[in-house]
Order: sequence, then structure tokens, then C-alpha cells
Amino acid sequence: MVWLGLRVCQKLAYRAWLSPRVDPSVHHQHRFGDINNMAHFIDRKPRKEYTLFGGATPWSSDDWTASDDRVRGGKSQSYLECSDTVGRFHGNLDIETLGGAGFASQRTTDDREWDLSDYAGLQILVSKGDKKRYTLNLKDELLPRDPDTGREQSTVSYECDFEIPPQDEPGHATDRKIFIPWTSFNATYRGRLKKDAKPINLKKVKRLSIMMRSFFGSQSGDFSLTMRSIVALSEIPNLEYPVVDGNMLEKGSITASEDPYQREVKEHRSSIHTSADRRRRIACLLLGAISLAAMYYFTGLSCR
Repeated sequence: MVWLGLRVCQKLAYRAWLSPRVDPSVHHQHRFGDINNMAHFIDRKPRKEYTLFGGATPWSSDDWTASDDRVRGGKSQSYLECSDTVGRFHGNLDIETLGGAGFASQRTTDDREWDLSDYAGLQILVSKGDKKRYTLNLKDELLPRDPDTGREQSTVSYECDFEIPPQDEPGHATDRKIFIPWTSFNATYRGRLKKDAKPINLKKVKRLSIMMRSFFGSQSGDFSLTMRSIVALSEIPNLEYPVVDGNMLEKGSITASEDPYQREVKEHRSSIHTSADRRRRIACLLLGAISLAAMYYFTGLSCR
């Protein structure tokens, strides 16, 4: 009976020792686990990008509306002409009427909301554009219009200025990419920097707008920016094309957030490996106990 018990313990120890480490990237059916949940975890693919406009989400003029300095007595005008493949933001920036100031912008309509929390920033693919400076704005809060004036009430905006990367050929730039990480957006309120503002709530981005403004009289007149797409990327690109605020990126203050899928896989793999290592330690203890028991048993027999 003692010999039979030792053999059973030995087999259990060897099974624990030889049990393979499970990699979540490979299909595996666990006898005691939930196979459906495991398959759901394995089959889920990381979402590398999320198209807001363009590509599989065609441009539509119904998604945009003008927000120009005419609400303040100015004469600037903006338009966003849309086709299935591109959206052209263009118009005229007037700075004479308001004494050197002025702005023209197109913003998304109020029935939009995006969850961009799993992404590192926005990429704009420019089909053709001039050499002027533009501003991209985001909002995570919208208030009802003022009941007395009918005007929209002000909330914090998160904005970043950008220019189209230069090219060797003269004239308008064509087929250029721009990436703007979230850390390059600055909080402003009524055009002034707001340092005490809370970080933008990327889970509920409710408005996106693109603006042409004077920058204290430094630019005016006609402008044109034709975009193929605006896409959220889960990782900061490998600098194949300019990243807005690249100096901060070089200093290391901007880092791409780890892909949530890869992070989950890493944590899952770590837990599995930890479990396998635990089984191996138990196997070593069992083998040691078996060896001691065998030595004690056979030593006792030899002494009789």
C-alpha cells in the first residue's frame, strides 16, 4: 500500500512538472475553464485606429456647421464642402472689421459623441492644403443656449495649432499626414489659456472643430484645406511624418500609451506563467517528500 501511494504521488508530481505553459495567443481548451470566454479573449483583435471622418465613414455636410466671427460682428466666412472621399475646409478670413482679429471655423453638429480613451491622438490626412496655420478644437461639454440671447454658452475648449508639413515642390502641399497627440492640446476658455482646467474627458468627446484665425493679424484672406480623413490612432507613429509638438516628444514628455489589448494579453500571460511556476514548485516539494518517504521506508526495511 505504501508503494502504491508513492507511485500515485509521483505521477501527480510529474504531471504538475510537465504541464505546459499556456499562451493566450494560441487557442487552448481548458478542462475546468470557460472555453467561450477564453475564445472571446483570444479572438479579440486590437483596434489600431478609429475613423471619425473619411474612409469607411464618408464626409457629409450634414455633420458640420459654420461658426464664424459674424456672431461678433465680423465678416469672415467658412465652408466645408464634402464628397465621399474628401472634406474641403475653405473660406475667407477677414481681420479688418474687428481690428486685426477674426476667425472662421466649421464644427461638428451637437448630436455627436466619441469615446477616444483607448487612443493616443488624432491623425489628419491632408489631400491638398495651403501653408497657413490651422487650429483643431475638441470639447467634452456642451451647455444649452442662453435663453435671453439665444447664443451658445461658453465651455472649455482643448485646442492645438498645426501647419501642413512642407514639401520640396512649390505651391500647395499634397498628400501630407499630421499627428496630434492628446498632450499637445491646451485648455482654453473664451480664447484664453486656462491652466486650472481639468484634463479632457476622452470617453465623451462631444465636438470637433477646425478653425482658421488671425493669430493677432499675422494671417488673413482666402484659405483652403482638403482632408481625406480624421482618424484616432492607438499609438503615436514612429515619426514617419511630423508629430505636432515634436520637441516635447523628443524630450520624452510624450509617450504612446500601451495598446490596451497588448496590455491585457501581457497581464493574462503573466498570471498564467505565475500559476505554472507555482505548480512546478509544488511538484518539487512533492518529489522531495516522496524521496524522503522512500528513503525512510527502505531504511526501515533494511534495519529489520
